[in-house]
Amino acid sequence: MSTWVPKEVQAGLDAARKKSMKKSSKMRVEADGQSFRVLKFRESGFTLDIVDAPHLRGFVDLYDGGRHVYQCLIVASEEDGDVMHYEFKRSTAAEDRPPADYFKGENAPVALIAKS
Repeated sequence: MSTWVPKEVQAGLDAARKKSMKKSSKMRVEADGQSFRVLKFRESGFTLDIVDAPHLRGFVDLYDGGRHVYQCLIVASEEDGDVMHYEFKRSTAAEDRPPADYFKGENAPVALIAKS
């Protein structure tokens, strides 16, 4: 049995696959004030639609919905048909507060109660 399909049908299948990947993914990348939907996220990088995103390079922010997840240094690694794969050179978890420059113990006081 042959698995050959016409070009138009294959293009339609690829478009439907890409649309479902975009719809199911909440992750997005922000670079230079622009936002791009992540099609696939891996521990070593992510994949974007080549039509929507330019060849990104450098520092980007990665969001899961509205939550800032990572600050990343990326490089475009390979073009695979209609998608572009990006690899992390550095990936740092984003924090919602600045780092402490001192050790805070488990039983440390939360506040100081002054005598009146």
